[in-house]
Amino acid sequence: MTDNTTRLDHVVLWVRDPLAAADFYEKALGMEPLRTAEFAAGKVAFPSVRLNDETIFDLAPLTMAERMRMLPGSAESAGHTVNHVCLALPEQEFDALRSRLEEQGVPLSDFSYDAYGARGPARRSFYFRDPDGNVFEARHYA
Repeated sequence: MTDNTTRLDHVVLWVRDPLAAADFYEKALGMEPLRTAEFAAGKVAFPSVRLNDETIFDLAPLTMAERMRMLPGSAESAGHTVNHVCLALPEQEFDALRSRLEEQGVPLSDFSYDAYGARGPARRSFYFRDPDGNVFEARHYA
């Protein structure tokens, strides 16, 4: 039986260099890169990285913006990042992510405590940017 409950399938992020972005997400966040060889060979329009079994981030090159025709005004959204994307992690993975980001010299915010989210108040959270300026929040719940 197929589970058809509502889930987040993918987020499309505008990036200057999709392969460099995939490298960042793999090394800093531990995400699995997808379709990078195909993108490098010109066989697909963009690569992706896997967040979990059900969700990916598509790394769309800014050069695609001029071809965005599926919705009026789509092309004008290129370069305008969403406010932020929040990643909820188990506590151990949360701490490991912060350590990896610190090792790579990625600027990090201070911790926030008890910020409200999809599962209620999160014990701790912090913010960081990817190399293209997309803002992420990492959090863990108690």
